[in-house]
Amino acid sequence: MPTIPAPAQMLPDPLQQALREAQAQVNQLVLGKPLQVRLAFVALLAGGHLLIEDLPGLGKTTLAHALAATLGLEFARVQFTSDLLPSDILGVSVYEAQTRRFEFHPGPVFTHVLLADEINRAPPRTQSALLEAMAEHQVSLDGQTRALPDPFFVIATQNPVDLSGTYPLPDSQLDRFLLRLTLGYPDAATERALLAGADRRDLIAHVTPLLDAPRILALRQSVQQVHAAEPLLDYLQALLARSRQQPGVRVGLSPRAGLALLRAARAHALLLGRAHVVPEDVQTLFPALAEHRLVAEADAPVAQLAKAILHAVPVD
Repeated sequence: MPTIPAPAQMLPDPLQQALREAQAQVNQLVLGKPLQVRLAFVALLAGGHLLIEDLPGLGKTTLAHALAATLGLEFARVQFTSDLLPSDILGVSVYEAQTRRFEFHPGPVFTHVLLADEINRAPPRTQSALLEAMAEHQVSLDGQTRALPDPFFVIATQNPVDLSGTYPLPDSQLDRFLLRLTLGYPDAATERALLAGADRRDLIAHVTPLLDAPRILALRQSVQQVHAAEPLLDYLQALLARSRQQPGVRVGLSPRAGLALLRAARAHALLLGRAHVVPEDVQTLFPALAEHRLVAEADAPVAQLAKAILHAVPVD
């Protein structure tokens, strides 16, 4: 029989406590969305990026701000508009008369957490300026490659593409977002609590950072040690295969999407205090990971296609 690797060590108590408190703090700021908050932490711990898509006014930017404030990292926000240029994000070289040389002035992308607010209001050329940064954690300008800080985490918000003044994100950039979340309208009790409570912006301005760069990097290292057994890998591979055969799907999930799903499942298991991945981790994450990667035929709804793929693959 093959030898099963020893399970990963559980997180040290102080690190586990900090992670629990960080999630609780974000949940106090973003009411009634515990699953979305947990998945946002999954994206962070898995080393990916997060796309939050929904109608205006439903809390996209609030979630991004609450998460960034809690992480205790260097933070920058860029409001994407139709006249935004790539240099406004990446930076630009300016000729300095005193030194008689060009000096590079870094843009807001040189930070730990970048909030790209309403990313699909900028034209495709500007959207694609983030592609290398998100994929390689570096920026190539003027013949030089400049590394971005570590960790580097992009939180992007976007409005539905059928709203006026929006540009669809290219598939290559969508694929760089590990997870895509939607928030939806709050339930009645949550909405009443929002109406009766303090302004979310005031609350976020006074939060205490509960994590920092060294602890986030340590958490990411722990994610890599979470065990995924062979039957779990078989299940994940079956989901990938089914996505390419599912009626109504024109383009299924790639091997890179499979690796991303495995990485996210490990992070989800760690968040729940487990040292191994179970099928429920994969099932919880599958819609948020697959729906923005699947290319449907005609007007087939990708949410229903993702559910159909999950239902078609049994758990042995």
